[in-house]
Amino acid sequence: MEFVGVLPPDAPDPRLARAEMLKRMPIPVIQLVGQANVEVTDISVMSGSDHLGYSELTASVNATLWRNPDDKSDPVNLADLDEPMRRAIDEVPPWPRPAWLIEQVERMRYPLLWEAVQTTWRREESEYSTLEECLANHVNYVLMNQFHEELGIQIDDWESPALTSASATRRGVALTLDGAEVVGAEIDTDPFVYAVGAKLPSGGTLTAVLPRDHLPYIDLRFSSHP
Repeated sequence: MEFVGVLPPDAPDPRLARAEMLKRMPIPVIQLVGQANVEVTDISVMSGSDHLGYSELTASVNATLWRNPDDKSDPVNLADLDEPMRRAIDEVPPWPRPAWLIEQVERMRYPLLWEAVQTTWRREESEYSTLEECLANHVNYVLMNQFHEELGIQIDDWESPALTSASATRRGVALTLDGAEVVGAEIDTDPFVYAVGAKLPSGGTLTAVLPRDHLPYIDLRFSSHP
């Protein structure tokens, strides 16, 4: 997360605009089922459009992971940050900042489930909108943005063999959505992340990509966003 320049203390919270954009989703947005270890902090929306209007919308859920949600001051909750990052978070600028910005900077001390759950709607289906393609694309998006150093690849090296492909998808995996079972798929071949997904009764696609180190703390059931 980067902020460029100096924001006035009354600068609007960008999450408000994203919440308005979220209302454009024609299908329910899916997130992890409510649980103490996972605190949803933001839902962003990416879109594609043409002369007919929106052709694609993807809602991405970001959340903070609490390893010990009963005591958020417990050091076990802290992310493994390098010294420059810790200094950047601790540094208080000599000008006032918006409350929402202070909150988001403080959130950087804790593990982030970045783009953890995505709900994608497309006006028209194609070979690029299969569950296998959606799941592989979501995995690679997270790997490239969160794990490219661990993979030893350059940022935006989308042709790297270290990334995954749709062929890694295994079908026939049972998922729970709003208390009911749906049949989905998984990608369980990457050393850093685990991914599951399913086609939704609403016509959209659910995909979830989560760091393996965080899986012991996460209930991998899903629910519609309220």
